[in-house]
Amino acid sequence: MSESSRLIICEYCDSVYERQQLGTHQRAHCRRCGALLDRRPWLTVDQSLALSATAGLLLAFVCFYPVLYIYVRDQSGSATLLDAVLALFNGPVSVMGMTMACAVILVPATQIGLLVWLLAFARNQRHAPGFRPCMRLLEVLRPWSMLEVFLLGALVAVVKLTGRIDTAPAAGLFALATLSFLMVGVAGRDVRMLWDQLS
Repeated sequence: MSESSRLIICEYCDSVYERQQLGTHQRAHCRRCGALLDRRPWLTVDQSLALSATAGLLLAFVCFYPVLYIYVRDQSGSATLLDAVLALFNGPVSVMGMTMACAVILVPATQIGLLVWLLAFARNQRHAPGFRPCMRLLEVLRPWSMLEVFLLGALVAVVKLTGRIDTAPAAGLFALATLSFLMVGVAGRDVRMLWDQLS
């Protein structure tokens, strides 16, 4: 292991520490600001790869299967993730449709693709081609993924519309909830560990 890879820098106050071997439930915190510096990854590379592939399947499912059913008198309707995006595109706020398409479809799909690409090579203890740009792009994209926001909006819609019209959550809503948790878990802090595991 090189000299630089034995060091860890706090991302909040730039304090430098020597990396220590941590146990299963141990965490390293910064002495100056208390920020989390290091911990043992929750998932192995194989587990992360399997969950990333599952997230890809769930994203495809959410795009084409209903998230919400609406019943009004003798009529019924359903809405998928793509329907919501297209409804905004066809309305007077088409810019919102473009923003939503990026935040809930394009960015998560790019994240999942990058994760599968990086982790498939990491299984064999190898750097994927374009490892550094891919890792940096994952960091840049993380704040722009808004699946959780869309999930909260769908849940609010179910609650708010319940008194006026009959609504029912569909399978897509449960898939969206699972996908949101997967993206937080897989594309979170553990991905950064690839820098250290493959160094």
